[in-house]
Amino acid sequence: MKQPLKLLNKVAFLLLVITIVFSSCVPQKKILYLQKQQEKDTASVYAHKHPPDYKIQPRDNLYIKLFTLDEKSNLFFNKQTSASNGYNDYANDASIYLNSYSVSPDGYIDFPIVGKVMIKDLTALQVKDVLQKLVDEYLKETVVVVKMVNFKITILGEVNHPGEFTIYQDKINFFEAISLANDLTDFGNRKKAVLIRLEPQGSRIYKLDITSDNFLKSDQYYLQPNDIIYIQPLSYKRWGFGSTFPWAIVLAGISAGLLLVTYAKTL
Repeated sequence: MKQPLKLLNKVAFLLLVITIVFSSCVPQKKILYLQKQQEKDTASVYAHKHPPDYKIQPRDNLYIKLFTLDEKSNLFFNKQTSASNGYNDYANDASIYLNSYSVSPDGYIDFPIVGKVMIKDLTALQVKDVLQKLVDEYLKETVVVVKMVNFKITILGEVNHPGEFTIYQDKINFFEAISLANDLTDFGNRKKAVLIRLEPQGSRIYKLDITSDNFLKSDQYYLQPNDIIYIQPLSYKRWGFGSTFPWAIVLAGISAGLLLVTYAKTL
């Protein structure tokens, strides 16, 4: 009688360990990106809409630089602070911000000599064209450069390096963004990624399935300034089956319990 009990306990213990180990593993299908939705689909080129150019909104910040052959005009038109010295104002974010133009709540910037200029709902390229025409009335052979200062995105949740990231380019797509956060963890829910985007009506939440190759054709594939990405955890993580779960303690406790049960039955 003792031998069958010992054998039964060993089998039960082995099954319990196998169940726990496999329940803590994330299936590969849940962590693969851009899976084809149909097995017969052999498409390798995905046509997506051209990402819309961001339109300037109140309280945005623009870096505006005017280049001319006249050094005095350069000093007059271009903002200078103690932190900047010629091209050294590109040195850090604080200098760029201090040398930027803030868009007023009603959509204007105050540019030297030209005065107030309405730029709300214009793209950076359109702002450049507007300022170029106004400046040309006072100076010849000038070049106006306009860049967004506050193109930042925030990535939170199940990523390896969450935080706020400054983007030094005009456009960035979703996968380029999460690469800045060193990719998602294995427990990131790739079927329910959340994108929070500030729109004129308010903040809008988009649910994204980045395991589907159809995501490449979505309007949210390219990001906009101030977008927030939140990666929710899989249910595995919510149940506590993470890499920090104290498996050794649990298994030791189970083993001790089984041994006690076996010993009690032999008495």
